[in-house]
This record gives sequence, C-alpha cells and structure tokens, in this order.
Amino acid sequence: MSKQRKQDGVVYSRKDGKVLWIRYRDRSGKYCRESAHTEEWEEANRKLRERLQARDGNLLEVIRKGEALGFAEWVDLFLENYSKPPLRAQKTHEANMRCATHLKAAFPGRKLVDITADAIEDYLRRRLRQRVRVKLARGYREKGVLKSTTVHQEFRVLRRMLNVAVRKKLLAANPCSGVEFPVAVKGLFRPHYVTWSEQQRIEFHGPEYMKNAVQIITETGLRVYKELTPMKKDQVDLQNAVVWIPDSKTPNGTAEVPLTSLAIEAFRRQMTIAGESPFLFPSDLNQSGHQTTFKTVWHKTLRRAKVPYFRIYDLRSTYATRLSAGGVADEWVTQMLRQGDAQVFKKYSQMKLQMKREALEKLNRRASEMASKSDERMCTVAVQ
Repeated sequence: MSKQRKQDGVVYSRKDGKVLWIRYRDRSGKYCRESAHTEEWEEANRKLRERLQARDGNLLEVIRKGEALGFAEWVDLFLENYSKPPLRAQKTHEANMRCATHLKAAFPGRKLVDITADAIEDYLRRRLRQRVRVKLARGYREKGVLKSTTVHQEFRVLRRMLNVAVRKKLLAANPCSGVEFPVAVKGLFRPHYVTWSEQQRIEFHGPEYMKNAVQIITETGLRVYKELTPMKKDQVDLQNAVVWIPDSKTPNGTAEVPLTSLAIEAFRRQMTIAGESPFLFPSDLNQSGHQTTFKTVWHKTLRRAKVPYFRIYDLRSTYATRLSAGGVADEWVTQMLRQGDAQVFKKYSQMKLQMKREALEKLNRRASEMASKSDERMCTVAVQ
C-alpha cells in the first residue's frame, strides 16, 4: 500500500533570493521544483494550483513544453513545416508570411502559452484602427483604415497556427476559440450565385476567351488559377468528353473531370483561339507561357455587363449550387467538386437561399382568385 501524501504541493522560499518556488509531484510521483517568478504568496499559490490542475488533467507536459517555446519561434516553425508547398499552395504560403509579420510584431518576446484570448482581442482591435502603410522611396505613406477582411485573414492564420500547436501537444487549448471578432465582416465566405441571365450578360460583354472560361468553370467546376489557366491541350479529350487534372490544390483534385456538351464546345472554341500553343490560355507576357490571372479583364467585363463585382472563383460555387439545385446528393456534389472534406460544401450550399428567393418571386398570389373565377365559369356553363 502506497504511503499517503500529506499535501500535493507546497510554496516555499529559498535562502538565495526573494522569489518564491513551488514543489509538487507529477503523475508518476516524482517531485518537480520550479520558480514561481513572483514574490507574492497568493500569485505563487495560484500557479501551484494551475500546475496541479494540469497534472490531474494529464496536460502538465503539454503546458511545460509550450512554456519553453516562444511565440515567434513557433511561427517560424509553422511557416517552415506546415505552410509551404506541397502542403499548401504557394499563394497561401505567401499570405501566411504576410500575416506572420504582423503577428510576430504584435506579440514580441512572448511565450506560446502567454497568447490568451484577451491578448488576441486587443490585437484585433488595434489592427482595425490602423491605417494601410505604403512603402515609398522616401518613407511611408498612410492611406485608409485597414479593411476588416484583411484583419480577419490574420485572425484565421493565427487560429490555424494555434490549432497545429494544440495538435502537436504544445498547447492545452486554442485561445482563439474564446475570441469574438470585434466587428461584423460583410460578405465573408458567402459566395455569389450567378444567375443564368447574369452569365449571359457576362459572356456577351467579355472577350471570346473570357466567355469560354466562364462556360468551362460553370460546367466543370475547375479551379481558375490552379487548374484552368495552366491547362494544356493534351489534357483535354473531347472525343471521350473528359479532361485530366494532373496537379491540383488537394490530392482529391487530381482526377478526370467529365464534360457537358456546353463545356465541350467551349473547349473546342478555346483550342481554336490558342492556335499552335500547347497551352489552352497562352500568353507571351509570362515566362510560364500561359495566362496567370483574369483580374483586369474580369473587372472590365463585369463593369460593361453592369453586374456587381464578385470573384471569378464564385463561378465554381455556382457550378456546385446548380448541381445541388438539380437534385444531386450532397455527397456526389462533394465528389464532383473533388473536395476532401464534405464540410467545404456548406459554404456552397448557402447560395441555395438566393435561389429560393428567386423562386418566391414567381409566387402567384392571385392563383386562388383565378381558380374561383374558373369555377364560376364552369358553373355558368353547367346551368345553361
């Protein structure tokens, strides 16, 4: 029978200084001694209670490892091991690096475990009040206040960094879970559903290759800049109505994509425009040999078509919504989107609300009156 312990831990002072120390047993019964980093008796007892609670919750080793790691050091480890290709796209890594610059400047010299929910909320409020700074040859020039979407992106990157830290057992929990974003972010993760009339206007006012791109994306759901713009002609098999995607954002994206008749005609027209180039969307202005962005022509096309601006990526969301509205099961829509996680489909399904509103516009509120008049005419004929 093990010997009964009189106490789980004690706070004591050492002869060589005024700073208090704490002593407690870990789960194996071994004594642990460490400095409380304070001269206040109540503060030292509070830290002792935290250590005992962490021990009882089997989180003591996690917390002690996190206390030894600085926040800036963890950010660098995250960028090196969990942000670069092939784990993430190059553009995602570049966005993470931009956000990491501001995050490391906001929490200088802090340990990973010192990042609390209150500290994160204070950081977000400060960032929302700051202005955009543009670097010039003679210094910096301040412009307007930072957009809330920009700050929210930094918050998302921080949340993912800390999620990885929890998974690697460096943190007991993610403090971002207790953070409420200070302002409302309009339009975040709400894709625009492109109606058929809008699509026709966009195709009419855009150049021929833009029309082909719009039809291909809305009929196949291809990713614009990762799959469509670098596509080569030998990836397209019009005879078998299929296109091969050798490189994609996710492992599930590497697959054969079936083509509709409308997509086949769009591919055939684009091949004629491309001429002898091996690429489907060739460009002499880029070293890659193909177009890398549609931003300028997309803005001009929407302006000429008098359609409010939305991302060209939302055409992929429109493809998913049209499949769902046509009665395709959500599991099949996820597979046709070539997504690894079915949860991603939730943001696409939000556009069903607009489709329901379009259906409500066709509501005939005088249907009952028309039916009653028809019955009256039938009764009159019967009497005659």
